[in-house]
Amino acid sequence: MEPVDLTVEALHGSVGDPALNSMNFLNEVAQHYPEAVSLAAGRPYEEFFDSALLPDHLERFRAHLADDLGLSPAQVDRTLLQYGRTKGIVHHLVARHLAVDEGLAVDPETIVVTVGCQEAMFLVLRALRADPADVLFAVAPTYVGLTGAARLVDLPVRPVAGGPDGVDLADLRAGVRRARAEGLRPRACYVMPDFANPSGVSMDTAQRRRLLDVAAEEELLLIEDNPYGLFPAAGVDRRPTLKALDTARRVVYLGSFAKTVLPGARVGYVVADQRVGDADGTVGPLADQLAKIKSMVTVNTSPISQAVIGGALLAHDCSLVAANVRERAAYARNLRHLVDGLARRFPAGGPVGWTVPAGGFFVVVTVPFPVDDALLHRSGREYGVLWTPMAHFYDAGTPVNALRLSVSAVTPAQIDLGLDRLAALVADTTVAVGAPA
Repeated sequence: MEPVDLTVEALHGSVGDPALNSMNFLNEVAQHYPEAVSLAAGRPYEEFFDSALLPDHLERFRAHLADDLGLSPAQVDRTLLQYGRTKGIVHHLVARHLAVDEGLAVDPETIVVTVGCQEAMFLVLRALRADPADVLFAVAPTYVGLTGAARLVDLPVRPVAGGPDGVDLADLRAGVRRARAEGLRPRACYVMPDFANPSGVSMDTAQRRRLLDVAAEEELLLIEDNPYGLFPAAGVDRRPTLKALDTARRVVYLGSFAKTVLPGARVGYVVADQRVGDADGTVGPLADQLAKIKSMVTVNTSPISQAVIGGALLAHDCSLVAANVRERAAYARNLRHLVDGLARRFPAGGPVGWTVPAGGFFVVVTVPFPVDDALLHRSGREYGVLWTPMAHFYDAGTPVNALRLSVSAVTPAQIDLGLDRLAALVADTTVAVGAPA
């Protein structure tokens, strides 16, 4: 019998989409240049990883099930080892964490615990894409995982200008009205108000309130993604989340324990408290509908992974602010070191510029030449430093004169070495393209 061969054209259009290609490329590029200093990956700091803590976390959560929730030994084993509740088994601890760290009162039944935040994103977009006329808005530049997830569910994404305030509200309003005039149905706008990936920009509290007002006026949901909110720079106060300011169930909130507890556990969550009327007349939270979708995608999130996260939460009275004191200090130190290092290597007022975020992992560097994947490969191969082309975060896919640097997974010494190598690349490329130095 002849082997079966397929073409990409015979598969769903998303598999050949640049957004999905970008996600794979960005995840794997470091493997091609293992000796290079990577200022590309937004992975958590690894020096504080300790696998010896995993049994402690598991035992603490096991004791919680028995002592606090009153489960019998057989029920404890079933909870940890059997297929589990689709909406999760640590939802009550997630709610406690949100109350402690975010001042956010959340009904645990409005939470779905997911396989990373990426699944949470997919569930929300799958639920919202009900008609070919549906369209999503997202602040540009946009996290490529959002764009890719939207492709999987055939939900078009329209960019909204970002800028120094985090989102251009006039552009959002104009875009929504333009879409409606075209016969489309705007469903939501995706935003990352705290230290956004990739721009690093944050919204102040007044801008967050204005965004909520615009969303109400335009009858839009807001999808708030908050992976970096616990990591402000030194001396910077944390701001309330959009969800904490939301009084009308306007915000669907996405959270992750990848940056704050353990990325390898792959545990995230979504808070979806919007009320949904079912066909039989019952009314329940949107979370119930998302759980239906999840049951057909991943059935449930690994109870063992959830138990590790649950035990880590219990160890710190459900405060991830308390649990991440060392990590916050490391990220703040690295961010300051990177920004100071750029200033030492590139003259003020010259053709190279950079952002100075108030926290998070990312700095955007503008350069006097187009930045693309070919240049990244050359940088890794010939200069020994990796970074991320900003073109991956724009839907057009054409090169832009900017790159993203990440400070999260490196030491100050590695930052210095990486910046020395980046400065050499920039100088050589500037000369090669004939740009003013």
